[in-house]
Amino acid sequence: MLSRKTEFARLGTKLRDVGGLTLSCAHCHLRSRCLPSGLSLDELGEMREVAPRQRRVARGEALYQAGDSCHSIYAVRLGFFKSYVVTQDGRSQITGFQMAGDILGLDGADTGTHTQSVVALEVSDVCVFSYAKLETAAGNLQALQHKVRCVMSREIAREHAMMVLLGTARAEERVAAFLLNLSERYGELGYSEGEFNLRMTREEMGSYLGLKLETVSRMFSHFQECGLITAQHRYVHILDRPKLARLAGRNVLPDIHETRMSQ
Repeated sequence: MLSRKTEFARLGTKLRDVGGLTLSCAHCHLRSRCLPSGLSLDELGEMREVAPRQRRVARGEALYQAGDSCHSIYAVRLGFFKSYVVTQDGRSQITGFQMAGDILGLDGADTGTHTQSVVALEVSDVCVFSYAKLETAAGNLQALQHKVRCVMSREIAREHAMMVLLGTARAEERVAAFLLNLSERYGELGYSEGEFNLRMTREEMGSYLGLKLETVSRMFSHFQECGLITAQHRYVHILDRPKLARLAGRNVLPDIHETRMSQ
């Protein structure tokens, strides 16, 4: 049997062999939610050529814009983003909100050009993976192939759910579902599900949900009058989660990215 000292020495050697991925992936608290999830230390070592670089994005700064060439995939490490497209009449339509653990950049994987823009809503950190290197590594690692397929499949499912739900929910259902799903995502990251600060404005929320600013504000007031939440500026405290869930119709609104519908 190996001594504990010898075991630690071998483990140390293995971690050093992982190279650039040691600090950025092997020890990352979001590893289970990111692209390297499910990979062993040996497999991470094989991904040393894919070692991501860190990038800090200032509030209001674009991570990338529609029309930019797609060279990278981004894993959100810290912070909050919004994605949007510009319609033919010049209006910005928000298509999603992304937070820690989410993957960005797949919109350009097919054509090589990004189809939407992504902007940081607060100071944020992302891990930048070379798409070409990631594609090469995925050809050699079955676990990585599976993860990439899962991420892309999830995006397709979200788009499909959005089309199915288009125009079927009332304003109060949309806002209730949005708040619940956002709270659940915070909970998955270890934060409070019951109390949180909204990173987006109510106008941005309305753009995402297909509602006017006045409608979103009216729904917040209505929820407070019914004792479902308390809200002050961007602070939200969920008081009656079961009732809010019934109002949201949770059987048809399973995910925050699937709640955007036209008014």
